[in-house]
Amino acid sequence: MREPVRVLVVDDDPLVRAALAMVLGGAEDLELAGEATDGDEVAAAVEGCSPDVVLMDIRMPRTDGLTATEQLLARRDAPEVIVLTTFDADDQVLRALRAGASGFLVKDTPPAAIVEAVRRVAAGEPMLSPTVTRQLIAHVAAAAPAAPGDARADRARARLDQLSDREREVALAVGRGLSNAQIGAELYLSVATVKAHVSRLLVKLDVANRVQIALLMHDADLV
Repeated sequence: MREPVRVLVVDDDPLVRAALAMVLGGAEDLELAGEATDGDEVAAAVEGCSPDVVLMDIRMPRTDGLTATEQLLARRDAPEVIVLTTFDADDQVLRALRAGASGFLVKDTPPAAIVEAVRRVAAGEPMLSPTVTRQLIAHVAAAAPAAPGDARADRARARLDQLSDREREVALAVGRGLSNAQIGAELYLSVATVKAHVSRLLVKLDVANRVQIALLMHDADLV
């Protein structure tokens, strides 16, 4: 049998930590590896329990979850991070995902969906709650089209210029939030071939995960 996915829960609310511990304890393939009560405890907790996935609250009294996420993901061999919060503000979603977080869930997400998110992220597939995904895409789409002097858009387009036509098609599909299976069906590719393309995109574009591929497509004003 495969080893269970080890999860570190970071939240200053003991009731939330207890609830998440119950959720994780109900899944045979997941394991509560440890808990932390503030962002400034994350580094030591990761060293101590070696989690595969961190469930990270945003609002904490000393070091907030976004700062802790940025610090954690700057390290080599960092675990995956799912940002978990009671609200969903576009600027915080974007900051967390640009830092390399693999998912963003609101705390009222049903337990089964939280378990599935942890499983998917541990398997290398980012996860956003449908609400957050819709808001993020709407937020970026509503922004003014990139102007010629838009430095972020120019940098994004320059990075995308190195892609082949097929890689660009896959990147566009990732930017639309499609799964590997959906991309394969749309582009008449096997799931294994889609995975290979996504792996090459991560290397070519120098990004941490497919969420950042999607953000890059949005930055380039292509989705």
